[in-house]
Amino acid sequence: MAFELPSLPYDQSALEPYVSAQTMSYHYGRHHAGYVTNLNRLAAGTEWESAELQEVVRGADGAILNNAAQIWNHTFFWRSMSPGGGGDPSGAMRAAIEEAFGSVDEFRSQFAAAAVGLFGSGWTWLVADDRGLEIMQTPNADLPLRHGRRALLVVDVWEHAYYLDYQNARAAYVEAFLDHLANWEFAAQNLAAG
Repeated sequence: MAFELPSLPYDQSALEPYVSAQTMSYHYGRHHAGYVTNLNRLAAGTEWESAELQEVVRGADGAILNNAAQIWNHTFFWRSMSPGGGGDPSGAMRAAIEEAFGSVDEFRSQFAAAAVGLFGSGWTWLVADDRGLEIMQTPNADLPLRHGRRALLVVDVWEHAYYLDYQNARAAYVEAFLDHLANWEFAAQNLAAG
């Protein structure tokens, strides 16, 4: 069974003007697709060739892990955004954020600071575990699954996620993510699934 590039949950131009169709074309069509191609090549003839992606992420290492994790991370990232998203969460998601961070504004401040402050390439996540919610940074292809935490929402802070639209203004990109793109319904589903 070959690993496949998952379909986007929306059209490549659906997140404009905050993420351009050009960025989506490169990010999804080249970067994400490239990880799928690489994983299929690397996994051929190994114990991982017919495994489920999440199984590979949990058990592999080296280049196989890096490519599998990037497929998982990007698939999760696309779902962490939605046209008309952003703003403040509601319901149980809002209550959990207020319990963990004191207020939605404090969460936004901490999440933005973590995303902007992550050195180099990586991801900033809202995650859950038995103790509640927290913000987690992971470098490169790392992800919460490898650390016993459940991902609720993520922003990709690799430069290829934003450079065509924001150049080196990572803070403006993160602000646009929080204000206009964050898919709080998806995060709430992930919280409820725990």
